[in-house]
Amino acid sequence: MSRRRLNVLVALGMAGLAGCASRPVDSFTLEVDLPAQFRFVAVAEYSPAAGETCTLPQRRGRTPERKVLITQYKPEAERVSFDLPLSRVIEGCPSVLTSVEFDVRAKWGVRLWDMGGDRAVIGIRDRWDHGTGMPESGVQTLVGRCHWLFRTIGPLHMIRKILQCRSLDATGRQRLAGGVAQRDQLAGKKLRMVLALTDEEQPYFKDNWVAVPGGWKRCKGKSFEDTFGYCGGNTTDFKPIKMPDGRICDIYPTCSNKE
Repeated sequence: MSRRRLNVLVALGMAGLAGCASRPVDSFTLEVDLPAQFRFVAVAEYSPAAGETCTLPQRRGRTPERKVLITQYKPEAERVSFDLPLSRVIEGCPSVLTSVEFDVRAKWGVRLWDMGGDRAVIGIRDRWDHGTGMPESGVQTLVGRCHWLFRTIGPLHMIRKILQCRSLDATGRQRLAGGVAQRDQLAGKKLRMVLALTDEEQPYFKDNWVAVPGGWKRCKGKSFEDTFGYCGGNTTDFKPIKMPDGRICDIYPTCSNKE
């Protein structure tokens, strides 16, 4: 190969590298911190960009305007990471990321049905003036607090748990876990949603339980068979509950066993 031809190839290669280096980044890293025994299925939704007159077809089955993200249960806490494009051309329609919606699931026991779930949502806006925005670190963090709510079901008053995950919005009100990010601040940066599980459990229904040392007692209601069992001001008559491991107890969760 002649020196001249070699120099031309080198120059073309350098030009290509320079072109790649100058190409604007149009994606970001989505990170999610999960407690042990949590998982989710998330859907990243894309819609026509502002000013576009195209529409995405309505159909069942294949949905290219959605990108699905899936994790699995792990026995220890973990951080999962995904690279998400901020814009895509979908069937000829320039589209942008508008939201990431999470179906969060968590295990609270060893049986197959010992699990609960809640939703989380991250909205991606063209503009958002109510949040803190992207920090200089390049990592925007959205914190969600999760906890278990307990209740009883059936004639034996068996314990079941319901998962609830919430975040505080810019006004201080509780919303679904997640938050909002501004699209033009995300390119090349990280958006991190942290789900933290608190140890404290609370009753799912009001006026069903009375707080006592060691936990909670289940109000009797009209009779032992009364599955609704509202206290109705009676804080002295209670009924036993059935724990997930089969024990019959007076107090949840410490379980003062009946004689």
